[in-house]
Amino acid sequence: MTDAGLRHGRASLGLSFGVQGVAFALLVTRIPAIQDQYGISDGLLPVFLAAVPILAGAGSVATEKVVARVRPSVVLRWAQPLVLLALLGVGAGREMWHVAVALGVFGLAVGALDASMNMLGVSLQRAYGRSIMTGFHAAYSLGGIAGASLAWAGARWELSLLASYLPVVAVLLPVALTGSRWYTEGKGAEGKRPDGTEAGAGAGAGGALSFKLLLPLCLIMTFAYIGDSTVSNWSAKYLQDVLGSSEQLATVPYNLYMVTTLLGRAVGDLGVRRFGAVAVVRGGSLLAAGGFAVVAVAPGAWVGMLGFTMLGFGLCVIVPQTFAAAGRMFPGNSDAAVARLSIFNYVGFLVGSPLVGALGDAWSYRGAMLVPMVLVLATLVYARAFGPETARYGGGHERPRTADVG
Repeated sequence: MTDAGLRHGRASLGLSFGVQGVAFALLVTRIPAIQDQYGISDGLLPVFLAAVPILAGAGSVATEKVVARVRPSVVLRWAQPLVLLALLGVGAGREMWHVAVALGVFGLAVGALDASMNMLGVSLQRAYGRSIMTGFHAAYSLGGIAGASLAWAGARWELSLLASYLPVVAVLLPVALTGSRWYTEGKGAEGKRPDGTEAGAGAGAGGALSFKLLLPLCLIMTFAYIGDSTVSNWSAKYLQDVLGSSEQLATVPYNLYMVTTLLGRAVGDLGVRRFGAVAVVRGGSLLAAGGFAVVAVAPGAWVGMLGFTMLGFGLCVIVPQTFAAAGRMFPGNSDAAVARLSIFNYVGFLVGSPLVGALGDAWSYRGAMLVPMVLVLATLVYARAFGPETARYGGGHERPRTADVG
């Protein structure tokens, strides 16, 4: 693989992450409009919302099987247009079954898309020989900010869902298809990793996938997404109902979270190269836990927003580095490891929002914020899973320290 090929592959994959950020933000930020267009009751809405991550998990499982026969780039090339067309279907339908089918296709395609994007990211990072994974997720955050801004404009101008989605899909669909021409599976020179070891060598026999070894990363992924979904679903309500802010001010924390996530991811790879993945993940976990603590004890809205800002900087590095660690742990079977790991972001998303809501109703919302704080702190227990030695040799076996390629 030439340097130019790697650069083109990296740029096209970054574009794919950005397009996905736009599409997902356009869906989740217009949920009230979707509910109104289709007459979905408040009681039925959680069923629709839960169905998307459940089907996405199924799509990720299916992707693991598919990439045993075709390259992840092929899956990504077709999954991304399907996501965009499903988004357009959500805006174009009128009957309840229309939105049910469109959201079903969206969920399955998103699962395949997320898994295949991260598979390519892990393989490209291996070929580069240095951390680039967080940068891809920074592109996703940037796309999310753009998508949320477009959704805000659509709502501000009282555009229909179809009028909001059609121009975006009309632009992004050909862009995504054109960019897919340069997708690259980076395998390293002559079938070897940049550290010179054989691509099939690693944790387990010949890189064979062991769920026992992968489990710590699965837990970390779940904890991170419980924290993320807490901010996404409860920050506005918490600021307004608990900290007494205005309705307008209550919209600010999530925007701050998105911006700080982007900023943190933009520099995250530099931190990994300088200090190593273990130190960066530990630092991010401590900062995120501190953010939840500040939110829980905040006397007013402005201190609460400081806590949500800390959360953005802290949580942003954990997810991309978890995918990268899975690639190092199973270099000969990284596609399957990434596909299985992807399932647990949907688990965290499904668990996080109802968990905080139930605790808030039964106890207090301040107390409920301490639960994701404790879960994020649990990442420290498993931080060694991000190290090059533990990853390469399957945990617990000390080996001479080598350079961390991730």
